[in-house]
Amino acid sequence: MAKGFNRPPVGGGGNMMAQLKKLQEQMEQAQARLAEETVTGTSGGGAIKVVMTGDQHCKAVEIAPELLQEVDADMLQDMLLAAINQALELSRQKQEEMLGPLAGGLGGLGGLGF
Repeated sequence: MAKGFNRPPVGGGGNMMAQLKKLQEQMEQAQARLAEETVTGTSGGGAIKVVMTGDQHCKAVEIAPELLQEVDADMLQDMLLAAINQALELSRQKQEEMLGPLAGGLGGLGGLGF
């Protein structure tokens, strides 16, 4: 076996662990902020609104009362589906916006396969 094979890296091991700990704390803070952020998906010209958090929990569904007098069940279902899908997409974008820069920081931790 080559000499020094089992030795810890010189001067870098402790710093890398500190970077990982800091990154983990930043991720936890960003995830907590995501849980508080909301996005709104709409359909039917705003007659249906779906409010969702950045961590993709549905907080509210609003349907304009006058819409219920004008549409049938199939149309209402389609409109709800469209609003939900839009809210999910906006939520995913919010996640990328808030967590993406942190994931990019993993590249600076060479040797860990990130």
